[in-house]
Amino acid sequence: MRKILLLSAVAGLAALVIHAGSDWSPLQAQARVEARVALTGRVVSDEEGPMEGVVVTAREEGSAISISVVTDDKGRYSFPERKLQSGDYLLKIRATGYELLGPAAIDVRSGVTASADLRLKPATNLAAQLTNAEWLASMPGSDQQKKFLLSCNSCHSYQPIVNSTHDASQFLQVFDRMAGYYPGSTLQHPQRLVGTARRNLGGGAGNAMGGEGGMSADPRAKAAAEWLATVNLSKGPTRDYLLKALPRPSGRATRVVVTEYDLPRRAIEPHDVIVDRDGMVWYSDFGAPFLGRMDPKTGKVTEYPIPLLKEGFPVGTLDLEADRDGNLWVGLMYQGGVARLDRTTGKVQTWSVPKEWQTDATQQSFASPTFSHVDGKVWVKNSDRAQILRLDPATGAWENFGTFTDPETKRTIGSYGINADQNNNLYLLDFNAGGIGLLDGATKKLEVVHTKIPNSRPRRGSVDARNRLWFGEYDGNAIAMLDPKTKQIAEWPVPTPWSNPYDVVVDRNGEAWTGSMMSDRIVRLDTKTGRFTEYLLPNPTNIRRVWVDNSTNPVTFWVGSNHGASIVKVEPLD
Repeated sequence: MRKILLLSAVAGLAALVIHAGSDWSPLQAQARVEARVALTGRVVSDEEGPMEGVVVTAREEGSAISISVVTDDKGRYSFPERKLQSGDYLLKIRATGYELLGPAAIDVRSGVTASADLRLKPATNLAAQLTNAEWLASMPGSDQQKKFLLSCNSCHSYQPIVNSTHDASQFLQVFDRMAGYYPGSTLQHPQRLVGTARRNLGGGAGNAMGGEGGMSADPRAKAAAEWLATVNLSKGPTRDYLLKALPRPSGRATRVVVTEYDLPRRAIEPHDVIVDRDGMVWYSDFGAPFLGRMDPKTGKVTEYPIPLLKEGFPVGTLDLEADRDGNLWVGLMYQGGVARLDRTTGKVQTWSVPKEWQTDATQQSFASPTFSHVDGKVWVKNSDRAQILRLDPATGAWENFGTFTDPETKRTIGSYGINADQNNNLYLLDFNAGGIGLLDGATKKLEVVHTKIPNSRPRRGSVDARNRLWFGEYDGNAIAMLDPKTKQIAEWPVPTPWSNPYDVVVDRNGEAWTGSMMSDRIVRLDTKTGRFTEYLLPNPTNIRRVWVDNSTNPVTFWVGSNHGASIVKVEPLD
């Protein structure tokens, strides 16, 4: 018998009814005229009646663009006329624990409000609907045990893990194999590392596993393997723990329109997405040597190939940044260098890290050219040996600042993200522990400020107009901000457990935005009041870099679906 525990209202029933009229009140009718609605309807179930927080998605047949809205507290959804052109649309929903009875289609015509009421039924396979965050909430075990999985979601969801039948010894073999894959690998497009290069597994501060002798020689890996064998299907076809679902959106979190643009190939991995001054959307491809540009008006994609620097090594880019002139910069990961795309000419120029500094594991994942106009220098991170480098693009000269140690913990600072400040000094986000390093580019002196939440593992961030660093505390499950003037860090824990913020950006109104690699939710924080709003996306979305377009009103949020080969635009209605 299937076991389920929903953290909010759950369970439902289903069918689709399409009709020409609806029982609108006079006020609702007036609002409908003012809002110019193309498609509307109600979502209901036998157990709940009208259902709030259901994501309803419409996609025109043959289109690469889908539009989603969310039902309000009356169970009603409405698609603005400006979002749906005339055509035949397929409808789908997202509400954990529910599904439509069958395919739903509707004919939308300009000037006429179409109506489609949706009735839901219980999901036939609840486990297939759970997000990573919901799996961690469901699994028995300690937080420390569960944090082992925080490095797995870079390449795939938890579905292959929880649906596997591996015993502990087989999991150890899987660990050893996984440590040999490039970070941008996916199940559809795996890339092996070269030579002696290996990845550390086992998320959690100071908890990297493996090393000499491999996983089988590490007692922590053995303990993790034994635990995983208790939460998968190794003991039989059913689980002996309850499946838990997060609450659906409510209130302000339902006032949003989400547009998703499918990219031309399923293998594209849009890791970072940013918008330039002309409104064009750019993305880095985590699994291929290209930079991409998308026109959000048409969805048309143009790709710019990046020359290979090291034949036979993995390809792909992670961090995407712009300099003051709008040129795009990326670190070339295991290719051992950085690249710059001239936004006006489309020409790509590369710089290789000096060969004498390179190993099989040389990895330039981050470059920070944002304030390079101050002194002509671009900061670059070498994940191998946790080194900080600096490039002079005009001369091609490199500096190696070496590796830094946290004077308090005596541990190597293992930076994930790096961000130049307005003086082109550098913030280092220590993913090994809970500190932010402030590196003076002239004196090469480093000061470390620690988060209040221990071992918070700062991951990525951005610098605001006041030179403050906003960042995500991946293990701390919090949004944080460092003020360099006071050397104080403010923290706002995210209400949803296992959100694990990856990156943070602050908008023109002082609101902070992040996204969860775990829960498919976009998190919005009013830093003045501490109020959180979490928008549920229509599809599983491996959220990495977050970006806000401040030119719109309200602001617009952009993110890449790293495993979904799509770009997502989130437009709050307030």
